[in-house]
Amino acid sequence: MFLNYLEYEKRFSPQTVIAYKTDLLQYLNFLSFREKEIKNVTHQDIRLWIVEELELGKTARTINRKISTLKAFYKFLLRNKLVSINPTDKLIAPKQKKSLPVFVPETEMNNLFDRIIFDETFEGVRDKTIIELFYATGIRLSELLNIKRKDIDFYNQTVKVIGKRKKERIVPFSPRLSPVLQEYIAVYEQEFGRLGQEMPIFVTKEGKTIYTKLIYKIVRKYLDMVSTVEKRSPHVIRHTFATHLLDNGADLSAIKEILGHSSLAATQFYTHTSVERLKKTYKQAHPRA
Repeated sequence: MFLNYLEYEKRFSPQTVIAYKTDLLQYLNFLSFREKEIKNVTHQDIRLWIVEELELGKTARTINRKISTLKAFYKFLLRNKLVSINPTDKLIAPKQKKSLPVFVPETEMNNLFDRIIFDETFEGVRDKTIIELFYATGIRLSELLNIKRKDIDFYNQTVKVIGKRKKERIVPFSPRLSPVLQEYIAVYEQEFGRLGQEMPIFVTKEGKTIYTKLIYKIVRKYLDMVSTVEKRSPHVIRHTFATHLLDNGADLSAIKEILGHSSLAATQFYTHTSVERLKKTYKQAHPRA
């Protein structure tokens, strides 16, 4: 009931709904072990659960997400008169360290596309297209998974994606990406037949719809060849896309629209990376720094 509310009314992404479901199952297992019913839970019970999670080594960021899950859950229960009080009202989220986004330097991304030789098989062409698309548009993994043939507009050089809370947006891409996408579609049709307008564009080597774990595997495989960044994931390429745009003079508001952020505050996150690098360069280069 609550998960349906998140998916259909709040229009959360499938990944977000899964995260909420995981948090709730862990919480409900905790209550079951303590033989506690949801309607009788107190503020102290939830604090005990959080303490246990911290003792298990969970980070402040993870704990904050779990608290957000519980707050949303109890608001839902209260609104539907399934509980009489909200035990999460007085919860205080632990402070979390602000970490700068991890990104791949321009030289390493150039090496990936200019020096790495992708196989000429269907898988090789597909993998190159996926990585080129991530870097050319900054789209999220969940958005890439849902792209259909009809969403790609070669004439206007744009791709339509479904973002968070099922919001549609049109993302431009560079002329360089067009032949990459066209080659992939040609190879796809040689392998599996016509790619219909309503069909997902990316598939496995068996022709089935591609899945999250495989996308992660593809991105890690190729970033491993050129980069030593700590994290190597689709989201790191999204960070890389935004950082490189900012470094090369793009307007912050424009980056916000391309990324599909709901507020400028989320996009300003990337300015910290550029400023920190400028400070580092200054200290290294200025004689009196």
